[in-house]
Amino acid sequence: MKLVRVLVVTLVVLALACGSAFAGKDLDAVKKKGYIQAGVNGSVFGFSKPDEKGIWKGLDVDTARAVAAGIFGDASKVKFTPLTAQQRFTALQSGEIDILTRNTTRTLSRETQLGLNFVTVNYYDGQGFMVPKKLGIKSAKELDGATVCVLPGTTTEQNAADFFRTHGIKMKPVVIESTSELAKTFFAGRCDVLTSDASQLAGMRAIAPNPKDYVILPERISKEPLAPAVRHGDDQFRDIVDFCVMAMINAEELGITSKNVDEMLKSKNPAIKRFLGVIPGNGKSLGLDEKWAYNIIKQVGNYGEVFERNIGINTPLGLSRGLNALWTDGGLMYSPPFK
Repeated sequence: MKLVRVLVVTLVVLALACGSAFAGKDLDAVKKKGYIQAGVNGSVFGFSKPDEKGIWKGLDVDTARAVAAGIFGDASKVKFTPLTAQQRFTALQSGEIDILTRNTTRTLSRETQLGLNFVTVNYYDGQGFMVPKKLGIKSAKELDGATVCVLPGTTTEQNAADFFRTHGIKMKPVVIESTSELAKTFFAGRCDVLTSDASQLAGMRAIAPNPKDYVILPERISKEPLAPAVRHGDDQFRDIVDFCVMAMINAEELGITSKNVDEMLKSKNPAIKRFLGVIPGNGKSLGLDEKWAYNIIKQVGNYGEVFERNIGINTPLGLSRGLNALWTDGGLMYSPPFK
């Protein structure tokens, strides 16, 4: 009998622990205030930057809007907080923001030591180097003795130091905290090289006084899986954010776009019917309306639409899909089944 009582107590404790893990405290707080507070970069064209009318645009911005559409059925139910690289984690940990969608690399230490939960990657990147074309440099291995503009408190800073050390060359870091000030410093000629994720370099070059005066060198010296993040402690909210990102990828796989999504409601394909909520179940599993994925695609678009609109080949950034193509096209974008 004593053993039975011990087992019962143990099961009760485990049940309570699981219950608290799925309590949804962050989700409840988001629903109570009626919008999502998203931390973004604020100065990277194509990813998160307000336009001349003050309207936030970019791939990371649209990612946050997708989460708002999934939770509230309204992609506009989101507010944006611009953050520096050094501010971003504290802002999330303290509750100043609900979600971080700020070109942030998922790493082991950030996920464990900082108490963050990263979700599905929304952009696969790698660190590169940008230099003035007039220097005639063709490879990063030619940068011995160069002054290098870099953000502090980032994987970028460590990666650059490792690269120079590995190749037996020296660098003189010029550390600037703000992304916008970093770009200004480089374009003013105060450093020879600007290093960051290649996507950010393309974004900075796109708004340079003379974009054609700068080249991005061919080397990619790191893996930078950029992903949204939430705090530890609310598994339901984490699941929702994760599947809202994956919904855009899955929609592209299924051929569903913002333009044909209404017609797709009539599809006889069970996978499409489940995804769009015609066959119920997915919404209930997440604690959302059954039209949650429909709302995301109708209001924001699938991943391909978001990519091409913000950073694609026909934008000032001119980025090809590359690693960010669907897995069926040789890329890394892949979604598990929605069932």
